[in-house]
Amino acid sequence: MTTQDFIAQLRRATDKPLRFVNAEGDTIHAGYHLPRSKQRNSIPLTAVEKQNRWNETVMQLWVPANEISEQFMTAGKFLSIYEKVSCMIDVDPNAEVRFEYGDENFFPSNYHVDSVIEETDALRVELRPPQTTCKARDRAAGASCCC
Repeated sequence: MTTQDFIAQLRRATDKPLRFVNAEGDTIHAGYHLPRSKQRNSIPLTAVEKQNRWNETVMQLWVPANEISEQFMTAGKFLSIYEKVSCMIDVDPNAEVRFEYGDENFFPSNYHVDSVIEETDALRVELRPPQTTCKARDRAAGASCCC
């Protein structure tokens, strides 16, 4: 999902709590923080088949060891943090958005966003771990092989 698509989804329900969930249904703990957002521009990758570049927006989620809050951050609060950051760094709206997180239920990684689902009481962000892929094939429309 692109950064602009993700942000547009949040703007539709700013008053709802934002819950991040993995494929097994595990939810990132309430009281998480958004301590870091970073824009990775033109990440170079030189490999045997060819050189590739791409952009990513990576947002870090973190839960302090002594966190006692039972409240999830609202989409509006998340947006206010994002808007402050986007004034300080050049965020590419077309870059893929990823979430960096790890705990006892989430292997530490940069997760893809599969979807954002508006539920009655929350916005559910479904995260998917990265998988091995062929970037050249992924970029070539309709290509079945990259080599």
